[in-house]
Amino acid sequence: MKIKKGDNVIIIAGKDKGKTGKITQVFPELLKVVVEGLNTHFKNMRPKRQGEKGQKIEFSAPLDVSNVMLVDPKTGRATRIGTKTLASGEKVRIAKKSNEVV
Repeated sequence: MKIKKGDNVIIIAGKDKGKTGKITQVFPELLKVVVEGLNTHFKNMRPKRQGEKGQKIEFSAPLDVSNVMLVDPKTGRATRIGTKTLASGEKVRIAKKSNEVV
């Protein structure tokens, strides 16, 4: 998986299409990511004690990694990710559109 925690991404499919956000969690074995403040769902929680009221909790649900693309640091538009080996032997991720190091 080429996308990592902390990357800025744009959503390319689904109810939040076109919105951008930061990745807070990555699940590589499931190929899913959680984007901060997007794909929000509600969960109804039962009261824990008698006399207490239940709660409605809002949370960001995981998205499939195929529905997000990295935001190019130079242009601010969606781009694919490639890799490049520097002269020092270090392997870095680059944005395909601008060849900028991510």
